[in-house]
Amino acid sequence: MGNKLTGKDLIKLGFPKNNSINIALGQINRYRKREKKESILTEAKDVLLNPEKFEGHGTWGKVAEGLIKPVQVRMHQLKATRAPFTIFGENEIDQQAKFQLYDSLKLPISVAGALMPDAHSGYGLPIGGVLATDNAVIPYGVGVDIGCRMSLSIFDLPASHFKGKEHQLEAILKDNTKFGMNETHASRVDHEVFHKSEFQDIPLLKNLLPKAYKQLGSSGGGNHFVEFGIAKIDNPENEWKLEKGEYFAVLSHSGSRGLGANIAKHYTYLATKQCPLPKNVQHLAWLDLNTHDGQEYWLAMNLAGEYAKACHDDIHRRIAKAIGKRVVVTVENHHNFAWKEMVNGQECIVHRKGATPAGEGQLGIIPGSMTAPGYIVKGKGNAESLNSASHGAGRLFSRAKCKSTFTQSEIKKVLKANDVTLIGGNIDEAPMAYKDITKVMANQIDLVEVLGTFTPKIVRMDR
Repeated sequence: MGNKLTGKDLIKLGFPKNNSINIALGQINRYRKREKKESILTEAKDVLLNPEKFEGHGTWGKVAEGLIKPVQVRMHQLKATRAPFTIFGENEIDQQAKFQLYDSLKLPISVAGALMPDAHSGYGLPIGGVLATDNAVIPYGVGVDIGCRMSLSIFDLPASHFKGKEHQLEAILKDNTKFGMNETHASRVDHEVFHKSEFQDIPLLKNLLPKAYKQLGSSGGGNHFVEFGIAKIDNPENEWKLEKGEYFAVLSHSGSRGLGANIAKHYTYLATKQCPLPKNVQHLAWLDLNTHDGQEYWLAMNLAGEYAKACHDDIHRRIAKAIGKRVVVTVENHHNFAWKEMVNGQECIVHRKGATPAGEGQLGIIPGSMTAPGYIVKGKGNAESLNSASHGAGRLFSRAKCKSTFTQSEIKKVLKANDVTLIGGNIDEAPMAYKDITKVMANQIDLVEVLGTFTPKIVRMDR
């Protein structure tokens, strides 16, 4: 813009001398700075005269809110008592993770909480933490990788499909999966998720659309993986059209890539500005769902979840095509997300940060490590766990500890002993970094019923 719009211009229009001016300038500088000053001033005048017309609008919604009912920014204190909670597998969980849950239970918005048996300390809510809140969403209660999830595809192929095809299958994984910050597929595909109105209506998302399109079908770094393995089905579901037995399968673990990370960063910043908290719990800052930012985050979070699913669908489509066979059963679930659910007769926002939804009859997959089985499960709908279960085995050693504790040769030995081929992978994802999944499962027999297992055989991770 040749001559830059200033607060004085807005005061001249008749804007009140309050925070609505700062909000307007912030939104304009962030999303509309290339437009002509005159056209923006014309729009701003309309917002001033008819703010209700602009409620929920991408650029002006926040300004309209500032004119109608400004968000009250005030310091919140923790309550003296905790909301009710249950811890599963208490003896296996580090103290810090418990203390993080206890802090979250003292938030004035907290209704109930639970800690899963794979829990360990995290940022804000602990990993494996479940928290129900009243009409408020905590961006760090969802996590940075929004919609991080599992997806298992079982083929109508016997486990013996591996015999003599190891090299061919390794090549399929190398050719059809992309990992880390920079790898993307050469052949791009469109997906219905890109045509959702949120990508046009929310300026932040509009800016992230090209990146999301480029990264579709890729996986992140860290503990994300795509692996071939053997699905052993002990209790098939009626609709599966599968007998008991051992089948060839593929399992993936990843989330919403750069899209989710940018959403998390943006709305966490807004939450900390709008919801000042004592320093030790500032990461638990929330957005009220009655506010513009709260509503916008909710839409953006759900979009990131759909995008994460789209990424998995694309990975599995590419692999099925390379194998030349049809997938007969898919089991999938998010484990970094927030849902509207009933808790003790009240509609709450249930945050699961590294926890699997386990409502009655709900299917899910809980992975072990690259040398330990994952479990195909059906939820029992246990109210004490807020209808949740663990999202994996959980870490025993932090990433930093792994680097000073294990060596590549030790990892190779463990992989060889378990007949697992690893492509990529770093020391911080060593199989020994994880808790014993059989113990974790024993601590949640009241939460899920086991339908079968998945044993990894060829694992691909970021380098």
